[in-house]
Amino acid sequence: MKVVIIKYNAGNTYSVESALLRLGIQPRITDDADEILKADKVIFPGVGEAKTAMEYLKEKKLDKLFSDLKQPVLGICLGLQLMCSYSEEKNTKCLDIFPVQVRRFPETDKVPHMGWNVLKDLKGPLFSGVADGSYVYFVHSYYAELDEYTVASTQYSETFSAAMQKNNFYAVQFHTEKSAGIGARILKNFIEI
Repeated sequence: MKVVIIKYNAGNTYSVESALLRLGIQPRITDDADEILKADKVIFPGVGEAKTAMEYLKEKKLDKLFSDLKQPVLGICLGLQLMCSYSEEKNTKCLDIFPVQVRRFPETDKVPHMGWNVLKDLKGPLFSGVADGSYVYFVHSYYAELDEYTVASTQYSETFSAAMQKNNFYAVQFHTEKSAGIGARILKNFIEI
């Protein structure tokens, strides 16, 4: 099985690679469109800022690639936010896979939302064998609103999408690669889709 991690100017690609290696999967990190299209599974991780990340994707013409991906795709953290239609972070038009707005947590909150938080209302294949109420690790200042594509939620000051799914596109706001056994299980579930 060929698993590709999309390379772009956002952090955490190597920690995602390490998490996959622990599962016995040797991924390839690339920004080559042909290689991404030919992969069995595509992972779109990210830590960083939405506008700069989208500019890099456009420069490499990777923004146009997403509509051609028919295999399972997993967005992680910034990856989830970029898969939405719009982010308040520097007024950024995103990939529009999920017709959802990404909002900034209110200034009254401690931002970023950082640490372990509980998953609720789990649905779909990503969460096979994962109990409602499981804890995963978050680090983010922006969140995707709840929507018909929400397959897990959590609450910080707002209740928001912890995970989303639409057709072959899956996305999580939390860091699977930093979420211990639960994160490993979710990554394994994605690989087995």
